[in-house]
Amino acid sequence: MFFSQPLPVGSAAPEFSLPTDEGATVTLSELRGSNVVLIWYPGDDTPTCRAQLCEFRDSWAGAKARDVLVFGVNPQGAASHDKFRKKFQLPFPLLIDKGQKVGALYNTRSLIVRRTVYLVGRDGVIRYAKRGKPEPAEVLAAAD
Repeated sequence: MFFSQPLPVGSAAPEFSLPTDEGATVTLSELRGSNVVLIWYPGDDTPTCRAQLCEFRDSWAGAKARDVLVFGVNPQGAASHDKFRKKFQLPFPLLIDKGQKVGALYNTRSLIVRRTVYLVGRDGVIRYAKRGKPEPAEVLAAAD
């Protein structure tokens, strides 16, 4: 698991249902027909995570123009996510992956969440997968 790679491009994205910081539930299969970006990040309001999520916030018009839904994901709770999202005016929900159960399906589970970005196409197939902090334009370019 320590040296695991992101799931391969072209593979089916694993199904999940996760709660948001606002108490709604996001189910991947219900998002079919839209492109979905999943940003796994280690911690709310930490320097690199803040920069990464704010870059997607600043690229929001481009995401909407390409019919891309964006979600941040980590195991922190609703209160932490809500405070972080509001403080930085993030226009997208933050998902709570308690116990990193979904992270395990997406090869992001570790002692600290492995920073990974996926773009899931309208058909539920992974179109982009990369560790680290890729530029939003690079991620959004994979949208179909």
